This record gives sequence, structure tokens and C-alpha cells, in this order.
Amino acid sequence: MRPFRLWTAIVTGLFFFATVAYAQVDSTAHKVQFVRVARDIKLEVLDWGGSGRPLVLLPGLGDTAHVFDKFALELTDAYHVFGITPRGYGASSKPPAVVANYAADRLGNDVMQVISSLNLERPILASHSVAGEVLSSVGTRYPGKVSALIYIDAGYSYALYDQTHGDLVLDAIALRNELNGLHLGTLPRNPTLVNELLIEVQQLEKELQQRKDDFSQISAPNPIDNPISVALLDGQQKFTQIGLPVLAIFNVPHSPVFRRTMEDQVNAFETKIPRAHIIRIENADHYLFQSKDIDVVGAINAFVASLPNKD
Repeated sequence: MRPFRLWTAIVTGLFFFATVAYAQVDSTAHKVQFVRVARDIKLEVLDWGGSGRPLVLLPGLGDTAHVFDKFALELTDAYHVFGITPRGYGASSKPPAVVANYAADRLGNDVMQVISSLNLERPILASHSVAGEVLSSVGTRYPGKVSALIYIDAGYSYALYDQTHGDLVLDAIALRNELNGLHLGTLPRNPTLVNELLIEVQQLEKELQQRKDDFSQISAPNPIDNPISVALLDGQQKFTQIGLPVLAIFNVPHSPVFRRTMEDQVNAFETKIPRAHIIRIENADHYLFQSKDIDVVGAINAFVASLPNKD
């Protein structure tokens, strides 16, 4: 077992507050095709049709594009709507569950390959949950290839690293990578390097203490046992800048612990992306696009109307 699997499960559980299990059935009219994104790897791509700008929907951890079946039809009056089932899930290919196959940039490359294969001209990308990391990967590396990014309860630390408060999983991964490179011949040999390592250790200790305090108010989530999901979560990266127009829609949780996490991320978006559009939706759940679909569609339409005309 990876040493940070439990930490990953805990943090992921904190993001998935008030989650409801929704059925993912092939229940709407759409076209299905499989797009090759790498050798021996094909992704299921759904096309619900529609007119207007292309809009690509990316599902969260463990979900397939079919989770958007009903929601997509609410968008086809204004957009040509597509959905991508990520590698590892549903009918898409399932390469071995190692971080290299499921890291954020790897998943971002998959999306860019689909965009290229379908000849989509600067589509809008919208993601749910952990797929926010994919939006940030694309927005960081390929800002000229897409028009805008929409985070549907997907704007947490995997999408934008909060440098003020840090993040237990991301900081643990960074420290682990540094420690893995240390041995007797490469131990820090000057005070500056020692101090830098101490700062990272102290930051992680602070985050662990905060997590301990949080557990006095909430129950620990169940561990994540799916090896592909573990590899994907271990492949998170620190994104600190996003060079595209952004709409970030957040579910407002009832728990003070989760509300604090949400507001910290809102502040991170407002600080790092001053022109980001931030929407908070009350009395919903993590699957905002299903529990509050009318509100989400309205927020998307208003945001897109504010964008420059498509080139």
C-alpha cells in the first residue's frame, strides 16, 4: 500500500461532501465513438449534438460521461455538447494503475487528443469534481486551444493550489518525492537546504494537526480501494496559475469544516484569478449539475455570454 493512500482518501473524502450516488445509465439519444489517445488506449466519447460553441464535459472520480446524460440535453440548445469517459473507467481503456498513466497532465493530454481528433475549435471545457485538475492542466499548458474553463464543484486544491493554507495531499506528495531522492550521499549539506526541508516538514505537520482537529467534527471517510482511483489521486499536481477565463461553481456545504475548505478555495481563485466568475449554490450537493441543474445551466449561460465572440 502506498504510504499516502490514507491521506489521499481522507482529503478526497473532505471534498466529496454531501455526495449522492446517481445512476449512470445510457438513457439519452447520443452518438458514441472511441478516440485513440495513445497506443492501445481509446476513450469513449459521447456526442449529444446541439448547436453553438463546442462544450466538452469531463466527469469526476469513478464516473463516466454518462453521468451527464440528462444535464447535457439541457445545454444542447446553446452548445454542441460532448462528454469524455476518462481512461480507467467505463468503456474507455484501462492501462495499468500506476501514477504515470493517470497523472493530471497525462489526463490533460488525453483531452487535448480528443479535441484534436474531433477537430473542435477552441471548445469550452467543463468538469466535475477531481476532473478540475484536468481543466487546470489544459489551461496551464494549452491556453490557446480552448476558450474557457468551467469548474462544477471542481475548484479544489487539485485544480488550484492554495499557497496560503497548503494542502495535505499535495504537500505530502511533494515532500515524499524529495525524501525519495535522499540517501547518504545526497543528504542536505548546507543550512539553506536543511531549512527548506524543515519548512516543508513543518507545513505538513501543521496540515496534519488541522486534519486531526477536523476529525473532532466529522467522521473519517471510507478508504478508496480502486487502484486506478488511487493512482489518479496520487498523480495530482500543484497548479498555481490558470491563463483562461474561469467560471468556478461551488456547492455551499452545511459542515463548518467543509465550508472552511470551500471558502479557502474561493479566496484562492479570487487571489490568483481576479477575473474569475465565482458562483456559490446553497442547499445542493456535490453533484450540482443534477441537484441544481437549472442554477448551473443559468450560471454557464451567463458566463459564456460574457466571453469574447468565438474567433
